[in-house]
Amino acid sequence: MRSLKVSIGRLPLPNPTMLASGMMGETGASLLRAAEAGAGAVVTKSIGSEPRLGYPNPTLVELKDGYINAMGLPNPGISAFREEMSVARFCPVPIIGSIFAASSEEFADLAERMQQYGASAIELNLSCPHAKGYGMEIGVDPGVVGSIVAEVKSKCSIPVFSKLTPNTHRLVEVAMAVQEAGGDAVVAINTLKGMSISIEARRPVLSNKVGGLSGPAVKAVGIRSVYDLSAALDIPVIGVGGIESWRDAVEYLMAGASAVQVGSAIGRRGLGAFKEITEGMALFMDENGFASIQEMVGVAHE
Repeated sequence: MRSLKVSIGRLPLPNPTMLASGMMGETGASLLRAAEAGAGAVVTKSIGSEPRLGYPNPTLVELKDGYINAMGLPNPGISAFREEMSVARFCPVPIIGSIFAASSEEFADLAERMQQYGASAIELNLSCPHAKGYGMEIGVDPGVVGSIVAEVKSKCSIPVFSKLTPNTHRLVEVAMAVQEAGGDAVVAINTLKGMSISIEARRPVLSNKVGGLSGPAVKAVGIRSVYDLSAALDIPVIGVGGIESWRDAVEYLMAGASAVQVGSAIGRRGLGAFKEITEGMALFMDENGFASIQEMVGVAHE
């Protein structure tokens, strides 16, 4: 009998779908809603040490095939987020605490706090493309990434995932640094750097000018990244980028992902996307003789 259950390192999930960070992860109530809608795990919004307002509007451009956003990592800060986690802890699935910081010590402190609040795992945001001093600016250096992962691993006992940027030619090298530092999994990919210009106003639409492109427009890059990473790594890869249907999810699994995250599809199609993806995936498995998700992982490499 087929099973949708997966395990990412030491973290068991009822199915291989996760709510991606940045989509409905601001409050405990919204995380609960995503879990109840069928997500196998939920990832919080990226949280920093102090409250952050983010960039002024406009911060989002909607395209035919996705979004460009430059929110600027707005968040209430780790102390205030304790209240949201106290609500989210009632989720029937694992909660993954996403954090961002400017140094390994700050990352480790945030990870400790998330663990104390009840997170089942940590996701290090090493890949935001539009926040100065954070994310991609530090996530393209294998040495820096390795030191961050090692420091976080020394301070917390729950699994640590690293979300990587595709905006570098050193993607595999950075991922190898995560693995060598003891990281439990990598998440690929975050958004691609993009821009939209208003021809009427004759200027960039976003207040920050540059933002992160997400949605179906980035799926091919995500698939290629997961394929390359899974071939090089011994730790699991979690695929993200443009997953809107069960076919997209299966494609990521066959490229080598052990699980997938769904983000833009929730904004474009609603929380029903989780059920549609898992039900479609189960039917595909029945029709094609796959008894488990693991049997599909990486078959495109054979």
